[in-house]
Amino acid sequence: MSKADPRDIDEDAILRGLSAEELEQLEGELQEMDPENAMLPAGMRQRDQTKKGPTGEFDRDALMEHLQRQALEHEDREDLVPFTGEKKGKAFPELEEALRNATDAEMCDIAAILGMYTLMSNKQYYDALGSLGKIANTEGINSVVKPDTYRTYPDEPPNPTDVEETLSKIQMNDQSLQDVNLNNIKDIPIPTLKEIFYAMAENDCVESLSIAATRSNDPVAMAVADMLVSNTTLKSLNIESNFITGEGMLAIVKALAQNTTLTEIKIDNQRQKLGDSVEMEIAKMLENNPSIVKIGYHFTQQGPRARAAFAITRNNDILRQNRVR
Repeated sequence: MSKADPRDIDEDAILRGLSAEELEQLEGELQEMDPENAMLPAGMRQRDQTKKGPTGEFDRDALMEHLQRQALEHEDREDLVPFTGEKKGKAFPELEEALRNATDAEMCDIAAILGMYTLMSNKQYYDALGSLGKIANTEGINSVVKPDTYRTYPDEPPNPTDVEETLSKIQMNDQSLQDVNLNNIKDIPIPTLKEIFYAMAENDCVESLSIAATRSNDPVAMAVADMLVSNTTLKSLNIESNFITGEGMLAIVKALAQNTTLTEIKIDNQRQKLGDSVEMEIAKMLENNPSIVKIGYHFTQQGPRARAAFAITRNNDILRQNRVR
């Protein structure tokens, strides 16, 4: 017997043959509910299973009047200890006096015995250990719930570097400019950053260049890669905390294979993870480039991390041997 084609089924005929109870059951099954979504009203999280019809129209004033009348007529629950308004004396004056005169170290022991580990903060605990039995806490138990006060420090001042003047000095190969620090300058245009690295390709004076947190992206990373192929003076490069992706970082890593003067590079804390393949390329580059003795990057994979650590250790050994010679 051949199976019927689902396209030939007459749904209307099937629905006409169902009883009222079956239609109601089918409607309940077809309802899409989300019982886990607390943001929806209760009526939309579960099916309506009540059969009772409304007894009348909703009257808010009548409901409020009923609730107020019920609250006034309902007797209050009696308190176990009636409130008289009088302030009672201290229940355990001897205990409070002993706690007030206890040293901080003794307070630590009492808190540990009672299991009240939150009576003291970490700072109060270590202050007590260093008090050597002296009463450093003159307010007794009343002070253990007070928050610690911490020293406040002013915000770091903005970077005063003049970007246009720095770019001009790099282009003119000014010998007085050896360290370039553009960190935390957010408003440097991307074309200006690229011009800086295009000029660095021919510069033989700057030995340290840092552009951390300047919103640099992949086009800037490509300019960095081109610079690393040509530059033979730069020793330290910091491009941390930027928007460089794995593609831009891969171009820089490949360019470092042709660079023999850079000794330190920092590339950590980009906006997105670089990826496993890029981390493997970084480890491979460190193994093939003995000039790099410092790298600022936190590897997420154990394999590249171990290879990079071994390569950095080997590169430092080579540097030390060269110095001895």
